[in-house]
Amino acid sequence: MSGSRITFLEGQAGQGAALARIADRVRSQLASPERAALRNARRPLFTGMGASYAALAVPVQQLRTAGFVTQRVLSSEIESGTAGFDTDCLIAVSQGGRSSETIAACRSAAPGITRAALLNVLPSRLGELADVTVGLGNEPDSYASTIGYAGTVVALDLIAGAIAGRAQDPWGGIAEHTAAVHRQAARVVAGLRERGARCIASDTVAAGASCASAEEGALLLREVVRMTAAASATRNYLHGEMESAGNTLHLVFGDGREIELARSLAGAGHLTLLLTTARVEPADSLSVIRLPEVPDAVRVVLETVVLQELVARLSAERGVPIESFVFANDDTKEGGLDRSRLAVAARGPASDGSRAAGP
Repeated sequence: MSGSRITFLEGQAGQGAALARIADRVRSQLASPERAALRNARRPLFTGMGASYAALAVPVQQLRTAGFVTQRVLSSEIESGTAGFDTDCLIAVSQGGRSSETIAACRSAAPGITRAALLNVLPSRLGELADVTVGLGNEPDSYASTIGYAGTVVALDLIAGAIAGRAQDPWGGIAEHTAAVHRQAARVVAGLRERGARCIASDTVAAGASCASAEEGALLLREVVRMTAAASATRNYLHGEMESAGNTLHLVFGDGREIELARSLAGAGHLTLLLTTARVEPADSLSVIRLPEVPDAVRVVLETVVLQELVARLSAERGVPIESFVFANDDTKEGGLDRSRLAVAARGPASDGSRAAGP
């Protein structure tokens, strides 16, 4: 079964209500006796590819903080088995349930390990292999994921909360938070989109759970804007990686060392967007989006709302159709790609940011 497709802009517009629906569905599923093995996991190993892998930074950070032994690993690294990993539960994430590497990892999990799958599309091949499934509800999604990715973050937080025995979850006001942050993002992005579209590359920098946003941001900039982009952890970025700044866009997520980093980059004339809960004044080359003080997982979703607005506007400014891709790889999804539903562009934009030829 394939999930139904909507455009990227439709995904943005309907995201708040969809996330509220997803939270309700996942809460209900996790409370059921059929998911007891997932709730009782004590050494969960999370796996996925692409955006799904990025989202896994959220539950790993939460569970480590709560004292659990946990980590995330690319599914391609455990296609032949989970030997060498101390785990009692493999939690495989694939929105469509067709990622070939994640299916192989689930199939090869060592005997005795609970195989759990977090999916949007059910039924699916990954779901058929799993002992336990959690579904987002077959929500329509865009090719460069909007609702599916943000909904995965919501579900992963709820899964981590169920494992850790959290009494309450933070998703009650997600639709309102999403709408408010989107309005702010639209205003701020409007002021930097023209210059941002001329940048030749981008760095995305964060720490903790927001590493998910840095990784997703780099992926979206590559997929949607066709801009070379790389994600870094804050402290590692300071150890030399930032030296290549030059006609580059910098997305910085955080409230600590990230603030000084953003100011340093902007002070050197590099276009910088800081996402923070702190009161930071904008300056030349420095734009600021102030996020509400919310739990980490909610913050990651709100950071994602900003990222989606940014890439949508940069894509439009560079003349790159959001729904098109330069490459279509037949071996990343079981059953291959449905090319009739995927526009593949002839080439990307020129490296100087000039407008691309149409698909």
